[in-house]
Order: sequence, then structure tokens, then C-alpha cells
Amino acid sequence: MFSLNEKTIRDSFVNASRKELSDLTLPEDFAEIDWAKLDYFGWNDPKRPRRAYVVVPVGDVAIGVLLRRADAKPASRAQCSWCQDVQLPNDVVFFSARRAGAAGRNGDTVGTLVCSEFECSRNVRKRPTMAYIGFDIEAARLDRIATLQIRAASFAEDISATA
Repeated sequence: MFSLNEKTIRDSFVNASRKELSDLTLPEDFAEIDWAKLDYFGWNDPKRPRRAYVVVPVGDVAIGVLLRRADAKPASRAQCSWCQDVQLPNDVVFFSARRAGAAGRNGDTVGTLVCSEFECSRNVRKRPTMAYIGFDIEAARLDRIATLQIRAASFAEDISATA
């Protein structure tokens, strides 16, 4: 993922009002982020427990999406829709997002199950277990990374589509 600064992040959001963007709080460790190890940038708002944000690279453009965290308790046995890790070391949460434009203003939303602290990039980089003799572990890891990037980008594109 390419590096982002605060202005680029704020400008990337497609489904947030000016008020919601002015309330956006970046994570405390923002200056220390290793962008090379991320496939998307996601975080929970420390001031608003039901609000979260993701910024996903789609081509050479960043698409930001404001998410709402479900009230339900995190599920430790659910599978993340993005990383699809079957040995998750973390909880999975249902997030919903308003669509951009008129559809979002009319209440149209999209939902997804994602790792509660947006750990997908770390999960797909873990060394997978060997499935069979001759199994190419590195190819499997690279495939998981590429698949995560596709799933996250598809979600962001779906939110930003104003058709």
C-alpha cells in the first residue's frame, strides 16, 4: 500500500459528511505505520466506539469508507470476509457502511464481517500450514495477500458506486 497522510485520508472518504470527517480521529500511532505491510488502512475511532474507518487503495487512488460497528458482541468463530483466515487469532465484527451519493442518503447500506481491529494484512502474511507434500507455501501466502487486496478494493468500489 502507498503511504498516506492526514489530508489524503480525509479527502478519500466517499460516504462521510463534512461533520463526520471533522470528527475523524486518527490512531495515536499514525506516524509509526509501516505502509509496506498493509493492504488497506483500517482503524476504530478511539472517541466513538461504534465508528470505524478503512482506506483502501483501488488502483492508484485511495477510497475511504466510514463504517458503523454492529452492537452485537464480536464473534470469535466467524470468518472474516476479507482475509478469510481459518485460524484467526482475533474476533470478527459486522460493519455496515452507507453507500456514497443519493443511495446512501436514502439509507442504502452494505455490510461485511471484518477482523475487529483490522488485522487482515497481518493474518494473510502468516505462513500457512502445509496442505500436502509439494505445497508451495510462499505462493499460497502471496495468493492470500492478493485476494485480500481484491476483496477490500471490491468493498470500497461497491460503496463508492453511485449508480
